[in-house]
Amino acid sequence: MYSQGLIGADGRTAEDQDFLNRFQARIDDEQKIEPNDPMPEGYRRTLVRQIGQHAHSEIVGMLPEGNWITRAPSLRRKASLLAKVQDEGGHGLYLYSAAETLGVSREQMTEELLTGKAKYSSIFNYPTLSWADIGTIGWLVDGAAIMNQIPLCRCSYGPYARAMIRICKEESFHQRQGYEIVMKLAQGSPEQKAMAQESLDRFWQPVLMMFGPPDSESQNTDQSTRWKIKRFTNDELRQKFVDATVPQAEFLGLTIPDPDLKWNEDKQGFDFGPIDWDEFWRVVKGKGPMNRQRVEARQKAWDDGAWVREAALAHAEKRRAMAAE
Repeated sequence: MYSQGLIGADGRTAEDQDFLNRFQARIDDEQKIEPNDPMPEGYRRTLVRQIGQHAHSEIVGMLPEGNWITRAPSLRRKASLLAKVQDEGGHGLYLYSAAETLGVSREQMTEELLTGKAKYSSIFNYPTLSWADIGTIGWLVDGAAIMNQIPLCRCSYGPYARAMIRICKEESFHQRQGYEIVMKLAQGSPEQKAMAQESLDRFWQPVLMMFGPPDSESQNTDQSTRWKIKRFTNDELRQKFVDATVPQAEFLGLTIPDPDLKWNEDKQGFDFGPIDWDEFWRVVKGKGPMNRQRVEARQKAWDDGAWVREAALAHAEKRRAMAAE
């Protein structure tokens, strides 16, 4: 979800052509690249950027849902939402660890997030105004995540691909959980169904933006695809998502908020209306409804957790000293 529409990537590389050809031959042969293998600097830099952005998105993505744990309508909903938020924290941990194999520290990645140099998925800069939003996030946002992340299980970089296998399994559970919440609302009272529809109306366009800018504006897609970091372009994944989601909405009795949406018999897929890319870039540049609050929350968590990190390092150092005696 959170990484295919990579913002600010730089795939340029300066190695000699013979080295690049040998490396590309390994990629074309579907060999996995491991941390100690020689790799182009542009490949490493693109992965650091993409995995870091993905990890930040998992961590920041805990915030809009964590806000509803104490307000969930039943004990069952509280427990399942708490488990989901915990999963997202674990996903961030796997991904930060994968990025660290490329020679970048977690501290550096966090600093880049807090200073605005690193980005996270634009979808998490929108507020969760109702309980229906928790269902919509599971159904649509995590549904988009699955569409993005299953191909990443075949990413050419081994640690990233292996981390994605477990993440995709858990995201599949999250998507089903969200769909069930929306289905309960859609089959409930008129007020509950209206709440589900209103949530869908607000989130539909931001979810489509999650896949990143159109291919015509995504400068590094071709290189990332050749290196098999990505397997599909932004527009291809967006189309797959729309084609899969429209029948789900029809089953729920909800209406996709797009008057231009219609089935295209020739391409066997749905045509859909224009996306407000001005809004997308405004949010990416830090002017979304919740950008400031999200970064402030991460800054507070980083500052408040400093003593835990220091204590863990001190304990590890003490154990090393005892083992050396």
